[in-house]
Amino acid sequence: MVGVTGQLVKILVLSVVAALAIWAATPLVQAEAWIGLGVVIAVTALIFYIYLSPKRLPAKYLLPGTLLLIAFQLIPVFVTVSTSVTNYGDGHRGDKADAVAMIQAGAVKEVPGSPRYLLSVAWEGENTSDGKLVFLLTEPGDRQYLLGDDQGLSPLDPGSLTVDGDGRILAAEGYTVLSRAQFNAHSDQITSFAVPTDAGGIRSTGFDAYEGVSTRVYDEGCDCITDSETGEVFYADNDNGYFVTEDGTRLRQGWRVNVGLDNFARFFTDPEVRGPFLSIFTWNMMFAVGSVLFTFALGLACAMAMNHDRIRGKTLYRILMVLPYAMPSFAMLLVWRDMFNPDYGLLNQLLGLELNWFGETWTSRAAVLLVNTWLGYPYMFLICTGALQALPRDTLEAARIDGATGFQAFRKITLPLLLVSLTPLLISSFAFNFNNFNAIQLTSAGHPFPDGSPQTGDTDLLITYTFRLAFNGTGVDYGYAAAVSMFIFTIVAVISGISFARTRNQEEIYR
Repeated sequence: MVGVTGQLVKILVLSVVAALAIWAATPLVQAEAWIGLGVVIAVTALIFYIYLSPKRLPAKYLLPGTLLLIAFQLIPVFVTVSTSVTNYGDGHRGDKADAVAMIQAGAVKEVPGSPRYLLSVAWEGENTSDGKLVFLLTEPGDRQYLLGDDQGLSPLDPGSLTVDGDGRILAAEGYTVLSRAQFNAHSDQITSFAVPTDAGGIRSTGFDAYEGVSTRVYDEGCDCITDSETGEVFYADNDNGYFVTEDGTRLRQGWRVNVGLDNFARFFTDPEVRGPFLSIFTWNMMFAVGSVLFTFALGLACAMAMNHDRIRGKTLYRILMVLPYAMPSFAMLLVWRDMFNPDYGLLNQLLGLELNWFGETWTSRAAVLLVNTWLGYPYMFLICTGALQALPRDTLEAARIDGATGFQAFRKITLPLLLVSLTPLLISSFAFNFNNFNAIQLTSAGHPFPDGSPQTGDTDLLITYTFRLAFNGTGVDYGYAAAVSMFIFTIVAVISGISFARTRNQEEIYR
């Protein structure tokens, strides 16, 4: 019976794998993404090969974890590294052809005297997702119905159409007209589409269309764009991914290119970035170390109190102590932010203060450390409770017999033994708090900002500072953000590596 059940489970799981593979492969085929399709086929074949084989038992247990490791660890790391050496961001998202199309489409002006059309957008045939896009046009004056595709305009038979009172086409034989919701979902594709005409092209403007011509034209011969209104010529800078004039004026729209180590060099050479780095890094270290020390000290104190034999009602106390750990942290951070409000905050009302907690540097830093301690000490309480219960009682009893006081036993025996087992967890806590984005962004949001600077806050960590530089400026800069993320990772990795090396030495001493 057990064998039959196992076979049924295997069949069910492999069926799900096959269904997911087909679901993933379909859009890859339509997009002609052959590398992605090859990966899907290879992974699916590997899964079937291993789980249909009567042997290879270790591989059956290792494969799921390995695939998840690759999908959620290695691939994101690879994407981050590859992004860090590009100029990927606003204005540099697509390739050069996309940039040229966007520049020309953004400079389109309506042809004087040309008619306005009532527009309906449709897919050719019955494909309602990714078929050939066409415009169904109505010229209101004489009710002419026209089909606009990538080849130009052609007349439509009125008998094959269903129109409303204004003449707008609602249905057409051989075409699937998009609803308003579908129109909005494909707005980018519709906006970039143009029906070629002698004067220029017919383009959409909402649910109407007009005949327009671009004032900026790309010339492949000179690899440049000429503005017919101003006479300016923008030449392609293929190394940096944008079009620029001889005097240095460049178009906002560019394309994605490899910039090598420029993003990393910018972190050290740009004075706006390099200037506040030391102060932010110093506070970042203080915040991470302080968070670990305060949460560990409070968690250990609570664990030792609950570990005492004379304490009654331990279960109730332990439940109350872990409540902050059970609450959603983002919600609790927002609650704490309101508690620090200078006008109606609970802390000022209870203490009779009129303190602007996030208006001064050290009160703001004390506030975020207090909040992070409250959120983090239950975790330390739990791990310290388990470690205390695992300590050898005969060693502690021997210390008492030798005349050691409680504090001496704690300092010489209990704490060193605890650190042997807990140091790796303390290091991981440090790494987490070094990049604790939510603790800062949802409470102080980096405040206060000295000298009116909108970029550098006194409670900013490197991660929140990077976020503000990369995403809260004039545009999104994913390449630079990825480079700084790698820099932060290097800092944490070095500190963690040194700490783990010292931990191994400590283990040798107390072994």
